[in-house]
Amino acid sequence: MKWSWKIFTAFGIGVYLHVTFLLLILLWTINFGIPAGLMVLALFGCVLLHEFGHALTARRFGVRTRDITLLPIGGLARLERIPTEPLKEFLIAVAGPAVNIAIAGLLYPLGLAVGWGEVSGLMPTSLGRGFIGQLLLVNLFLALFNFLPAFPMDGGRVLRALLAMRLDYLRATRIAVAVGQALAFGMGVVGFLTPNYNLLLIAFFVYLGAAQEGFIVQHRYSFQGLPASCAMVTNFKALEEGDRLERAVNYLLLGSQVDFPVLRDHQVVGMLTRDVLIDSLGKHGLETILSTLPLKQVKPLEDDMPLDRAYDNLQEQSVRSLPVVHRGELVGLITLENLTEFAMVTSAIRGLRSKTRAGPPR
Repeated sequence: MKWSWKIFTAFGIGVYLHVTFLLLILLWTINFGIPAGLMVLALFGCVLLHEFGHALTARRFGVRTRDITLLPIGGLARLERIPTEPLKEFLIAVAGPAVNIAIAGLLYPLGLAVGWGEVSGLMPTSLGRGFIGQLLLVNLFLALFNFLPAFPMDGGRVLRALLAMRLDYLRATRIAVAVGQALAFGMGVVGFLTPNYNLLLIAFFVYLGAAQEGFIVQHRYSFQGLPASCAMVTNFKALEEGDRLERAVNYLLLGSQVDFPVLRDHQVVGMLTRDVLIDSLGKHGLETILSTLPLKQVKPLEDDMPLDRAYDNLQEQSVRSLPVVHRGELVGLITLENLTEFAMVTSAIRGLRSKTRAGPPR
C-alpha cells in the first residue's frame, strides 16, 4: 500500500504502518495529551494482535498472508484468498475477535492485581477506570463490533460460513451480502437522524464492503468449470529483454495493454508493468534496455488451469496481468479487466439460459 512503511516482520509477515496512522497519534497527543497518544498505541497493538489472529489461523489452512498494514480505521491483513470451505472460513473469521476477548480476559485480573491505572484525560469520554480499564473495554467493543453480520467485518464471514454449511456458497454469500447491506442502511438512517457522521461513514464502508464481496464471489462462480484459455487475451504484445524502452512505450500508446511479458529465448522472464515503464522512462530515457529494469517476477499460468484458480493467482501475485503458457510457450495474457468482462458476459448468458429453461411467462 502506498505511503506505508515496513516497521518489522513477525512470523514471516511484514507489518506496515501507514503515514496517516502517525498523524492520528500526533492529533490525539496534541488534543488530549500524552496519555491519549499512549492509549492509541496500545489500542493499535491490540488491533495488530487481532490481525495476527486471522493470519496465523489462515496459515494453519495453507493460506498465506501477504502483509498487515496499520491504518487509522484499524488493521488490514491481506490474505492470499479466503477458503470456500465453511469451517475453515469460520475459524479464520472468529480468530480475530477471539484474540480481543482473550486480551480483555488477561487485562481484567491484571487491573485487579496492580490497579486500573487511574489517569485523567486518556480519552475524550471515559470508557473505564483508567488506562487498563479503558483498554479492556475497547477490546470488548472491538470484538462485538467485528461480530456484526456484515462484510467486511468478521461477522459477515461468520454468517456466510454458517449459511454455507447448509446452502451453496454463492447463495450463502448473497444472503450474507443482503443482511450486511440492510444493516448498513439501518446504521445510515440512524446516523442521519441522530446526526452521527462517524456512524454514517461506517455505514457507507460497510455497504461498499458487502457489495465488493458479492462482486468477487459472483466472479468466481462465473469461472467455475472453465479453463484459463477461455478468458485469455490472445491479441497482445510481448517484448524481448534486449529491446529498448522505446518499443514498450510505442506498444503502450498503441492500445489498451498496460503490462507486457518480457521474453528470453521464448521463455517469460518477467512482466514490465506500466508503473515501472513510466518510472524508468522519467529516470533513464527511451534508450534503456529492458533487461536492466526491475521486471515484476511472476509465475505464468498454464492454459488448462481452472479459471477460478487463475483469478486467485492474480490476487495472490498482486498483479493486473499474468502470462498464459502452453508447454512453456507464451500463448496469451489473463488480465483483471478481461476477467471482469468475461464474468459479466458469462453471467448474462447463464441468466438467459435459466429464463429459457423456465419457459415463457403464463
